[in-house]
Amino acid sequence: MTIKILAVSGSPRKKGNTSLLIDEALKIVAEEGVETEKIELSDYDYCDCTGCEGCQESFKCVIPDDMQLLYPKILESDALILGSPTYFYNMTAKMKAFIDRLYCYEIFDSQQRNVWIPLNECIGLKYALVIAVCEQQRDEDMGVTGDMMAKSLESLGYRVIESVKILNSFKKGDVLGYQNELMKTREAAKKLVKTLLLKERILKRLNLEQEL
Repeated sequence: MTIKILAVSGSPRKKGNTSLLIDEALKIVAEEGVETEKIELSDYDYCDCTGCEGCQESFKCVIPDDMQLLYPKILESDALILGSPTYFYNMTAKMKAFIDRLYCYEIFDSQQRNVWIPLNECIGLKYALVIAVCEQQRDEDMGVTGDMMAKSLESLGYRVIESVKILNSFKKGDVLGYQNELMKTREAAKKLVKTLLLKERILKRLNLEQEL
């Protein structure tokens, strides 16, 4: 079975600190032989979720924009790595719109809105790593950047393995001088990939026992 991790950068700076940290995470993943893909949301043109509910029958968003290029990648991946810098105590607008457009993977009972289930609970639990970056030096100045990405993923049926928060990083390349922060990101990535490999071993064992 091929394991795939999709990394998504919500930063408008393609070679900024968020993107560099994602690259560090992907290096660790690649060392374990896991397939990876990285996308920069700034390369895609898509709008906000309009709340039209057009997705509730097919579980597919009906808005014809570049998110349609991303949905197959999301569904095919076993895990997501989401990264965003902090803009006014939260994730970037690009990342927020991206997450909002995953609303099509939340399925609600037509008669009772408080009965709902994420698509991933039906097709199989997935995993995630969150990376949040902030210019300031205090945790409170990051606001809800990492927490909102993690909470949103959890509601979509992802188990968030780690949420990495990196402070004091503004100029491009700042994080490359912070060995502790780089190590924190690498360790989080290692935990994510080992979780996926453990799941694979368990599934293989279960399948083997069923064949006996």
